[in-house]
Amino acid sequence: MARGESSAVRVALLGCGTVGTEVVRLITEQAGELAARVGAPVELAGVAVRRPHKHPWLTENFPHLVTTDAGELVGRDDVDVVVEVIGGIEPVRGWLLEALKAGKSVVTANKALLAEDGPTLAEAADASGADLYYEAAVAGAIPLLRPLRESLAGDRITRVAGIVNGTSNFILSAMAAGGTSYADALEEATRLGYAEADPSADVDGYDAAAKAAILATLAFHTRITAADVHREGMREVSSADVGAARRLGCTIKLLAICERIVTGDGDESVSARVYPAMVPDAHPLARVDGAFNAVFVEAEAAGQLMFYGQGAGGAPTASAVLGDLVAVARNRVGGGRGPRESAYASLPVRPIGEVPTRYHVDLEVADREGVLAAIAGEFAHHGVSIAAVRQTGGTNGAIDGDAGQARLTVVTHSAPEAALSATVSALLDLEQVHGVAGVLRVEGLGRAVSALGMGE
Repeated sequence: MARGESSAVRVALLGCGTVGTEVVRLITEQAGELAARVGAPVELAGVAVRRPHKHPWLTENFPHLVTTDAGELVGRDDVDVVVEVIGGIEPVRGWLLEALKAGKSVVTANKALLAEDGPTLAEAADASGADLYYEAAVAGAIPLLRPLRESLAGDRITRVAGIVNGTSNFILSAMAAGGTSYADALEEATRLGYAEADPSADVDGYDAAAKAAILATLAFHTRITAADVHREGMREVSSADVGAARRLGCTIKLLAICERIVTGDGDESVSARVYPAMVPDAHPLARVDGAFNAVFVEAEAAGQLMFYGQGAGGAPTASAVLGDLVAVARNRVGGGRGPRESAYASLPVRPIGEVPTRYHVDLEVADREGVLAAIAGEFAHHGVSIAAVRQTGGTNGAIDGDAGQARLTVVTHSAPEAALSATVSALLDLEQVHGVAGVLRVEGLGRAVSALGMGE
């Protein structure tokens, strides 16, 4: 639906919080530049908010744009594009579907909705010829989704892995830098505004899992929802785990990993997972600190690519929203269309129990002869190969005040999750094992892990 150059592209904005306020500011302050880039003026048709009195800047400067009826705004005939920065599932899903079915393009930052029901939105956009863009849904200002969807469309992506939640990365970075506990690091993140009063979405991995679903869908041309993503949070990461990682030459990060897995007979599947893991210090992701995000992409032809920057915040996220807005506005002015959904591969999702990974296992054991043999026997019985073993305490010094107890650290070669879980359960049944102090995955991500005399 090409428009004449003199016709403005009219935008309905749903939500005017931290991100929405920046979107309004950029559209109004950069009106001339946006018009030059698009080929037509870009104008706000209205801004829908639930409680106008909570937005004094908006009501004082743009009172004629403010409405509390988002549905009415979306349905207006003079609206060409709907920009949504509210979040949540309902009633947002209904508004966006209404817009798409009417041929109005949608720009959204709603990772939760896309991870739960992205295919429904994509089908509605495809049926009407409207555009659906969502760069701001993952990693804020970092240009990531468009490279996956467009720049690498001719390549075969094998892995997308990274740090996609700034709050969790700030906490883990603080623990690594200062030796602080998880609780103290979380308190500091809350004080500085990096963590919400309820940090569950961040520290329990829900936010990262939604983003992993979006990344896997784009990278592997397969519909992946948040329910398909294996998720583990980081509340149990301790100062002792951070110290163990340091001794191994690693750093602990909460990772979102989306991987194409190919078996020996050529069968392909997809793994999408979120959990805290040790990353070798030599890997670029290990050096991403504070509230920053970074995503490492591996493709057969392009090789290894790194995307790094601010993954959240009003201005960075609004930058991604405006980039999408310019793209869909150009399409409307010129009569073009953005990329459609690509889900032709329909690869199965591999259960986490079948996904191979390396592990770091800390055991509290009796300090006497035969213990190592018994433990090694359980690993061998369950098909988990040991790469290296280190003992502390015991004959070389008491552990936790008990001269008859030692700590045994075992690092494995790559093994399926189910095999490792079965091994840990069996170890807990051994009378020589007093407890399992911690189990963490070791993700090489294409780089060698060098510690305890072992390699990749």
